[in-house]
Amino acid sequence: MFNPISLNLPTYPFKITEKGDVVFIFDELRKKHLVLTPEEWVRQHFIQHLISEKKFPKSLIQIEGGLVLNQLQKRSDILVYNTEGNKLLLIECKAPKVKITQSVFDQAARYNSIHQAKWIALTNGLQHVYAKINHEKGSFDFIQELPDYNLL
Repeated sequence: MFNPISLNLPTYPFKITEKGDVVFIFDELRKKHLVLTPEEWVRQHFIQHLISEKKFPKSLIQIEGGLVLNQLQKRSDILVYNTEGNKLLLIECKAPKVKITQSVFDQAARYNSIHQAKWIALTNGLQHVYAKINHEKGSFDFIQELPDYNLL
């Protein structure tokens, strides 16, 4: 059974249920119960952070969207669009025990080579890394805090 740990994000009133030995969390965007893994705990917190603190519209957030990279089927954790339907922010979520390393950043950058979002965020719930991408120069500008949606 998953024992939720405190994250470096605000707490939210999640709907947690148990069936036998399995714990579920209700995903309000997908409108279904999901097995509560450490990565899902981080993903759900970060989604709520985007909606509640950063004023991201729920309707512009896609969770676990598929993509094809080097002929392999992959999935991005969270992808946020702007109101014109362009990809704005790619977010890669990891379990709290997974350190945010260069290899995690490289994974997100590979996914973003397909998506071409303007921003990348990496989080394990404890550490958050944000970068604005300059696609023309092939460079990243790292920032301390993710701006509110209307400033991206």
